[in-house]
Amino acid sequence: MFAIVNIAGQQFKVKQNDELFVHRLQGNAGDKVEFSDVLMVSNNGNLSFAGGAKKVSAEIIDHLKGDKVIVFKKKRRKGYQKKWSSPEPDEDKNQ
Repeated sequence: MFAIVNIAGQQFKVKQNDELFVHRLQGNAGDKVEFSDVLMVSNNGNLSFAGGAKKVSAEIIDHLKGDKVIVFKKKRRKGYQKKWSSPEPDEDKNQ
């Protein structure tokens, strides 16, 4: 059994007890969250699409930061250079 769920603008295939990394999820570590935007559910080969009141519940395990993204801007022959960097936020979540 699996489901296709829309989480934070992205579609994820989830099964029971899966761990996912999701971007930009609000909440603290240990919070329970529910996702009601279920696009498809497969139960032993029987598919159901976007019907009924299906929900997927999950727990936020931890807030993580991804790899550091470096932004470098330059205008040639003008002496203008700007460097900026920050790590991208990720969420670790248990289905």
